[in-house]
Formats: sequence, structure tokens, C-alpha cells
Amino acid sequence: MTGDLRIPRPFPPLPDASTSVPGNNTATAAGAAKAALRKALRSARGALDPAIKVQWDAHIGAQVVAWWRLRQMDTIGVYWPLAGEPDLRAAYAELALAGVRLALPVVMERNAPLAFTEWKLDEPMLADEMGVAVPATLRFVERPSALLIPCLGFNAENYRLGYGGGYYDRTLELAPRPLTLGIAYSNQEAQFGHGSHDVPLDVIVTERSQVR
Repeated sequence: MTGDLRIPRPFPPLPDASTSVPGNNTATAAGAAKAALRKALRSARGALDPAIKVQWDAHIGAQVVAWWRLRQMDTIGVYWPLAGEPDLRAAYAELALAGVRLALPVVMERNAPLAFTEWKLDEPMLADEMGVAVPATLRFVERPSALLIPCLGFNAENYRLGYGGGYYDRTLELAPRPLTLGIAYSNQEAQFGHGSHDVPLDVIVTERSQVR
């Protein structure tokens, strides 16, 4: 890949949510620290230059395809890009052309694991109750053996910071556990702690990665 992959302007340092901030209630203080970190991460991702983002997305997508070619699984759980997440639909098209069945996550109810529906790139889509695109006709499949999981943030131990719903954590608690590729930009790496319910991802793929 060619082009300048640097962030086009400096960003302020991200808040450190790995320790509690002062306060009367430790849990409340920790929650406030993570909320501040999520806000900063959204801002950092949203401030990316669109041309740079296109380059980064293409590199990430190429790494995902290269990762699949080494493993050749039949079905992969992917995601519909939201709120500035890496848009990998070009990579999805390449995977589909190679015969991979794609599956999108579906929220069936709160505080429950995700379900998955088969997805073809050219089929009609609708927004679910949470505003996430899903196929107009749901064709549920078993949980895929590999999942691409968008990260709002990630840390050096491959723990993911999401939007707070806990859907992927509940999904990954189920056995057998699928292979997991966290998808993020390198400027989403941050410092934060994790709880007993959090599950580290196998690999984090960014615009700087070379997947093997």
C-alpha cells in the first residue's frame, strides 16, 4: 500500500481509564473514566481525514482477506460499519466472490448473546431497533467460527473497548469460542482495565498490521 499513513494532525492524548479516578464511589468513578475515554476515542476516530481513512480501510481489508486465505473457513461473521468504524465492504465482496458465506450480528434482546444471519451484499437492508443495518429477510445461521469485531478502543493485551452494551462479550463466553479479529485504527489503542466478564481478542488488525 502506498501513501502517507500518518494521522494528518496531532491528537490530544487519550484519557487513561486503567485506574480509578478520585470519587466517593469507586464503581461510579471507573464508569466515568471509561465514558470519558469512549468520548475521546469517538472524537479521534471521527477526526480522521476521509482520504486517509479510505487508505487505512483498504489496508485493513487486505489484511483480513490475507488472514482468511491462510485459514479458508466457510463462514465469517462480519459487521456493518457505524460511526466511523473501518468500512471493509470491499473486502467482504472479495471474500464473497471466493465463496465465503458472510454473516451479520443481530441483537435479539438486551443482555443476551448476538445471533447471526446470513448476508449477501446486494440484498435489501433495514435498520433494527438499535439503528444497525440487518438484512430485510433474516436467515439465521449458527455462530460463525471466526468473527470480525469492531473496536472503539483496544489495549496492549488485546482487550476491546466497545460501546458498553456487552453483546460481543456475552457472545464470546459461549463454547466453542470463535476466532476473533478486532478491527480498529492504531490511534484507538488506549489504556484501560478489564473485568472478569471481558474476553481478550485473538488479534487486533489496524492499518499498521501485517496479518499472518
